[in-house]
Amino acid sequence: MKAKDLFQYILGGLIVVGFFTLLVLLVLRVVPAENKDLLNIVVGALIGSFAAVVGYFYGSSAGSAAKEKTISDIATKSTNGKS
Repeated sequence: MKAKDLFQYILGGLIVVGFFTLLVLLVLRVVPAENKDLLNIVVGALIGSFAAVVGYFYGSSAGSAAKEKTISDIATKSTNGKS
């Protein structure tokens, strides 16, 4: 596995874990009034990041990556076959 792929999986995992951890904490704890605005900003950023992670791993980006790998495999096989 490439370092780039490993980093993407780790970062995606951290975003997902952070998202659900924050949601659980929001349900279980009372937020002080002076922190509500900051919390809204953090929750909005995490929701956006979570949506991007899900979109990448399960959306069109995943399909594009699979297509690119298939094309690369075909090109490698045809190059090896001509040698």
